[in-house]
Amino acid sequence: MSDRAAWVDGRLVDPDAPQLRVDDHGVLTGDGVFETMVAVGAGGNRAAFAVGRHLRRLRRSAAALALEVPRSDAELRDAIDRCLRAAPGAGVVRLTVTSGGGPLSSVRGDRAGSAIVVAGDGPPAHQSGTAVAVAPFPRNERGATTGVKTTSYAENVLALRQARARGASEAVFADTRDRVSEGTGTNIFWTDGTAIHTPPLDTGCLAGVTRELVMELVDVTETHLMVAELCRVPEAFLTSSTRGVQSIGRIDDTDLPVVDGELTRAAAQALRRLMADDIDP
Repeated sequence: MSDRAAWVDGRLVDPDAPQLRVDDHGVLTGDGVFETMVAVGAGGNRAAFAVGRHLRRLRRSAAALALEVPRSDAELRDAIDRCLRAAPGAGVVRLTVTSGGGPLSSVRGDRAGSAIVVAGDGPPAHQSGTAVAVAPFPRNERGATTGVKTTSYAENVLALRQARARGASEAVFADTRDRVSEGTGTNIFWTDGTAIHTPPLDTGCLAGVTRELVMELVDVTETHLMVAELCRVPEAFLTSSTRGVQSIGRIDDTDLPVVDGELTRAAAQALRRLMADDIDP
């Protein structure tokens, strides 16, 4: 059983062989957008979850960068399906669109962009009660790429590397006003003991697909929270396409009093039911 497959610009390719131009601006300048989806099901029913929502966000991100997506949604869906058939052991699907080849500067070229689908990695396995660390630098909620799922991810990579050095699985950013914003690849939720809260989008957090689904499934209030207060919440959890709903056990050096509490379990159970009932909600 293969666990990795790749599709580039209309055809399945060898995932271990180079495929992009050396002057592709997705590499040179991080000029691109992407989506990551979890693969669910088994056998011939294996598919990426919530593809429609991911494709809509991909096009919103591309529009924010004035970037053309070179393939139709139907072509991208077919590419995802073909990769999962070729790699039935894959647990994650990544869809990336770049602006294509160009000069060795920040100026875009006039070549067509590339569309890339990769299916790989094993099914995600994230332990409950994970540790998170507050990033030492902020998320700029007023930046040009705020809310855009761009391939310019160096800031996230650095923050996550620093968090892992502290024994955490995720870093959480504050915005420039010291309000809780988001993780490097997650959205964060917390409770006040009776209700669930999450940061509003004006903190610079990404409008996550799983964030959106959880907010449709259970009662959630968008609330500003100062990052200094985050370690004082009784219960918290992360969401993402690959983590689903993952409870938080520690924030920086503070253990939370409730892990996998009633409100976290309710959100996790609602999401699991949806994933079992509707592959493309």
